[in-house]
Amino acid sequence: MTDKKPSVLFVCVHNAGRSQMAAGWLRHLAGDAVEVRSAGSAPADQINPVAVAAMAEAGIDITDQTPKILTYEDAEASTVVITMGCGDVCPYFPGQRHEDWRLDDPAGQGIDAVRPIRDEIRDRVRALVGDLLPHA
Repeated sequence: MTDKKPSVLFVCVHNAGRSQMAAGWLRHLAGDAVEVRSAGSAPADQINPVAVAAMAEAGIDITDQTPKILTYEDAEASTVVITMGCGDVCPYFPGQRHEDWRLDDPAGQGIDAVRPIRDEIRDRVRALVGDLLPHA
């Protein structure tokens, strides 16, 4: 990475569950050392309340977040673009890192099904933080 602050964009279709949990974890684990964005190709009206509850159990409040539309500008401005296993096609820019995290969709699931998704996202975000901020 360069001296520039890394920027991560998490993308899923509705920007209501997986991408919001990932953004919440990254804000929690990296603080303001990483710029965090999340978006969706077809944003929902609100964040999945079960995802909000699962994150609250981990001490992370994502209630102030809202689903946002994926824009070309957000994708272009990001050094890392992570899609959440939902087939979204994001613009590609040279020098960007792209990953596809295949994760179960929390939509329509109860809290018992969402907790393991939350925990898998946490583990992946921890590894990402280690890659982006190796000296932190």
